[in-house]
Amino acid sequence: MATFAIMDPPRSEAKEAVALCRRAGIRTVMITGDHRETAEAIARELNILQPGYHSLTGDRLEQMSEEELREKVKCVAVFARVSPEHKLRIVEALKYNGHVVAMTGDGVNDAPALKRADIGAAMGISGTEVAKEASDMVLQDDNFATIVRAVAEGRTIYNNIRSSVHYLLSCNTGEIVAIFTALLLGLGSPLNPIQILWLNLVTDGPPALALGLEPPQKGIMDRPPRKPKEGLFSEGVGIKILWQGILIGFLSLAAYWLALSWGRTMEEAHTMAFIAMSMSQLVHSFNVRSLKQSLFTIGFGTNRSLLYAFMVSSAALFIVIFTPFLRGVFDTVILRPSDWALVLGLSVIPLVLVEISKLARK
Repeated sequence: MATFAIMDPPRSEAKEAVALCRRAGIRTVMITGDHRETAEAIARELNILQPGYHSLTGDRLEQMSEEELREKVKCVAVFARVSPEHKLRIVEALKYNGHVVAMTGDGVNDAPALKRADIGAAMGISGTEVAKEASDMVLQDDNFATIVRAVAEGRTIYNNIRSSVHYLLSCNTGEIVAIFTALLLGLGSPLNPIQILWLNLVTDGPPALALGLEPPQKGIMDRPPRKPKEGLFSEGVGIKILWQGILIGFLSLAAYWLALSWGRTMEEAHTMAFIAMSMSQLVHSFNVRSLKQSLFTIGFGTNRSLLYAFMVSSAALFIVIFTPFLRGVFDTVILRPSDWALVLGLSVIPLVLVEISKLARK
């Protein structure tokens, strides 16, 4: 008599995806209708069933109260022989313990659990229309590894949004500090209205957009998950915006004050403040690519969009300075070589100081 065995092996990339989840602080739980022995074997193969965790069957879950289940789910990695009603209870128990729950499913009976989860992910190939309607996302390839890639992409998008906000707010803070401080000192505004408009549209705009195209940072999946209530200004971002904005503002103010102290004309003083503000903001765009990693670790050329934005905005600034017609519109003049050396030297200071602060934090 011949003996036959039928096996539906896990996808080859599933084990790697589970390991990546563990590195990212994401706990993977298997919920299945299979027998306990079968579920445990697959969970061990995928390294889901780790030491300290165990399995639980649906009939045992049925006998538990909500309080017992809430405590039990803390150390269960495999739920076997469960019904759709059990899935809903498991999701609610995990959420009660403060977890952000992502649930996958494909059947009509999975819809309540998919709807109750923080993120419901329906199968696009094998999933029913009811499951898809109840979910927040649909996997077109029915692949768990796709969810993990989506997590990495989501983390990158969040970081890029925060970098853009960080950049824009610190630049705007610098402009406010420069103008307000100069007026308090009785020096008059270092920037005229059209120069301020130029800074907000041409100088700040392209780098801010380019920061949204920043590629994923190294080790982005080696960090713990962000707390759900954590805002854009967490991890000291608000403080960084403030002190970096003050720095940019005072650099522009320093160029303006020195120009007046050296007996330069008001047009020369305005031009020096305008260039110092523009170039320091453009240089600062490279600082905000990462809160913690040094620019020299990330690499200058890893975000080509930002390099192009820097070159375009810098070229536009020089056109304003060297084109006679535009000089009249923007109230600028051609500077002396020593003045150019001063304003360009001042504009590099944000990069130096931010790099020193990152090094000090390490």
